[in-house]
Amino acid sequence: MGCGLCIMARGHESCCWWNTGGTEGSSPDPGTMGTMHELTWIDDTAPLPATRRALGPASDAPGLLCAGGRLNTRRLEEAYRRGVFPWYGNGQPVLWWTPDPRMVLPVAEFKLSRSLTKTLRRFIAAEDHEIRIDHDAYRVIGACAQVPREGQHGTWIVPAMVRAYSEWHDEGRVHSFETWIDGKLAGGLYGVGIGRMFFGESMFSWRTDASKIALAALVAFCRSHGIELIDCQQHTSHLASFGAREIPRAAFESHLAVALAETPPRRWTYDRAMWAQLGLEPRSTPQEAIAP
Repeated sequence: MGCGLCIMARGHESCCWWNTGGTEGSSPDPGTMGTMHELTWIDDTAPLPATRRALGPASDAPGLLCAGGRLNTRRLEEAYRRGVFPWYGNGQPVLWWTPDPRMVLPVAEFKLSRSLTKTLRRFIAAEDHEIRIDHDAYRVIGACAQVPREGQHGTWIVPAMVRAYSEWHDEGRVHSFETWIDGKLAGGLYGVGIGRMFFGESMFSWRTDASKIALAALVAFCRSHGIELIDCQQHTSHLASFGAREIPRAAFESHLAVALAETPPRRWTYDRAMWAQLGLEPRSTPQEAIAP
């Protein structure tokens, strides 16, 4: 699965994940799958199958659970609560995935490089730089779908996914973390929040390091609200450099059983005091400087 599954993976890893002769960066072609006869097909009325039925490591598409049905918020809710997510290309059926192992970022293990620490300190110190949550989520989702990525042709975020996740944002499930510089959106990421769990989806940058700043803000927010894991879906060395690691699917599902049942954050807003979660002290405003 490489190119379209985890935040910060695009442009850093090969996106050729089929072993069926497709070109690098091409979308998966279910018609060329040697194990397609093993795949479960569903319609809009059928529930997702048990995750243990996902194709195994010896298959052409390890982690592929099933195909079919329409992409809507009801199905997405069911899927994410099971640790399942969609990924497919234009002209294809909806493909549902549950990788084993699963890449996650434990927020307590987040690694800040020296260069990113310096970038964050400059960002925090600037009066016209800020993090916003859900201020322009539709634009973030659209930018993630459209931004060119090295080694890829086209996008995995097809129009149906843009619509479905935008609708899910309207329902309060999808959240965007946005880096604003000089009053303009510079980059960001979006993902899914259920209970005390955050599932990372995609990110983009229009200015250098803007997506990394948004990721750091997400980690600070999660630490502030007792969210222990960020789902990254599958392994890349780039994500590993930030502290992400693989865990067995069973362990991931056990964590979901607890985290999804917990009370979600009451407010999805970013307080600059949250930077202290990363050992970064926010600047003081004049009002705070004279406050008793």
